[in-house]
Amino acid sequence: MASASCLLGALWCTSLSISLIMNTPSIGFIGGGRIARIFLAGWARAQKLPARIVVADPSAEALAKLKVQYPGVESTSDLATAAAQDVVFLATHPPVLAEAAGRATVALKPTAILVSLAPKFTIAKLTELLGGFARIARSNPNAPSIVGAGMNPVAFGAALTAEDRATVTALFAPLGESPEVAEEKIEAYAVFTAMGPTYLWFQMQALRELAVSFGLSGAEADAGLKRMVCGAARTLVDSGLTPAEVMDLVPVKPLAEMEPQVLELYRNRLPALFQKIKP
Repeated sequence: MASASCLLGALWCTSLSISLIMNTPSIGFIGGGRIARIFLAGWARAQKLPARIVVADPSAEALAKLKVQYPGVESTSDLATAAAQDVVFLATHPPVLAEAAGRATVALKPTAILVSLAPKFTIAKLTELLGGFARIARSNPNAPSIVGAGMNPVAFGAALTAEDRATVTALFAPLGESPEVAEEKIEAYAVFTAMGPTYLWFQMQALRELAVSFGLSGAEADAGLKRMVCGAARTLVDSGLTPAEVMDLVPVKPLAEMEPQVLELYRNRLPALFQKIKP
């Protein structure tokens, strides 16, 4: 009896494994640039690379770089091959998105899920470009996804079922947080979280280099930078103090005279950018 039970258990496990493999979606990327590389690196770091990934890009150089890092990824210049997968990430810049979407239309499976990773193009507009295909989600991922610390808000189209949404959420999970948001907030997140690291990275790197020049080791500088930046954000958001009270916690402000110019850049350039990328 024990042997029969073990055999039944083994058969059940084998059946479950086959089922899981069969239910694992194939992934297509239309565009093999920065966004595709961020996703692949994030998945690889978390050891969650999907079993089949097809990346399409017109640049042979971009595809060659991907193949060096990810030999198991299929690369092609044929956009239709990537568009024929179960979950298709539209990972192009807005200026060429309309053309790419139009070319993808004929290859999309009726059951596919298309995830657009660009601002400006709404689900309604994408549905129009795709000849009525409406199984669409949108996200504006950010670069920290490469280390599993991303902030990747997702908006789901009405045509996607709960199971579809779970499929998309599972793909984003190894990359960080992916809260569901209203579609009209996607462009705000694009300026805030997707582009946000670029407002800070050059300053953080300058501090990192200075810390070493002051006598800290590279490891000490890196540990101090991570703790300081995360702690500063948490203090501003979670301390219960007003912003003015938070900023008064440290009496010495070496760059205080520069703050008005920096704030002026934020208050002028970023609203203009937001208006530019709004649908």
